[in-house]
Amino acid sequence: MKNRLLLAFILIFFISIGCKTTSTTSQKNKIQSKIDVPKREHTIQALLWQQNAAEYKALCHQAYNIATLELEKISLRQYKRPIAIVTDIDETVLDNSPYNARMVKTDTGYTKKTWYAWGKEAKAKEIPGAVAFFNFAKSKGITIFYLSNRDNLQKQETIKNLKKVGFPNVDEAHVLLRKETSAKKPRRDSIEKEYQIVMLLGDNLSDFSEEFDKQPTAKRNALVEKMQSKFGVKYIVLPNPMYGDWETKGIYEGNYNWTSKQKDSIRKIKIRVN
Repeated sequence: MKNRLLLAFILIFFISIGCKTTSTTSQKNKIQSKIDVPKREHTIQALLWQQNAAEYKALCHQAYNIATLELEKISLRQYKRPIAIVTDIDETVLDNSPYNARMVKTDTGYTKKTWYAWGKEAKAKEIPGAVAFFNFAKSKGITIFYLSNRDNLQKQETIKNLKKVGFPNVDEAHVLLRKETSAKKPRRDSIEKEYQIVMLLGDNLSDFSEEFDKQPTAKRNALVEKMQSKFGVKYIVLPNPMYGDWETKGIYEGNYNWTSKQKDSIRKIKIRVN
């Protein structure tokens, strides 16, 4: 009888421990489910690569070396109009990785307030090879236009930053920021009324052609294959693994309202394993 009572007591004890453990685990899971995924944690490797990898610098120098070789082939006399180069600014001529680092450190996403504050500091450094290339272009009599989707109210600090680093042709007329629309074609068209654009530089495919605007991943890749002969000739691409249309229009399908957890799930779903 005593043995049966002891066995019953032991069984009751372990069952109560199991129930308590299950309850505790369930509570932990509920708490964990309420904790959101860090907003910019997924960008750390890209950020580290851009700020530290010699390979990143090598790719930038490679892009600008190719651009220099292409410009050396150009004769001003072969064009009826003055010739121009159109370049993007962020991650093409100016390095904003410190701003992205701050988002990681503070676990915050992009906001206009913090982006404007970073711009006013005018601390962005040149992308490797950029200043030398654009000064070479100016020495050949080529006009440079800086065409960016920074908001137009950021123009003065943008001009200040570009001048500070040493870029040429930096003034109100040659720094064209976003006003009514983020589409760059209208601004490129306005340049082409007077100039022949012989080269475009950027880190985002929409810097080169409106065909890439608001396109999903499959379409963007198909268009690159269609235009492959232009890359390294008229279109010079700079590496940017931190952000861009490849992510917002491509991976996140143009939806800016996903939560951090939803974005995390989407990223994992879209990784290829074969």
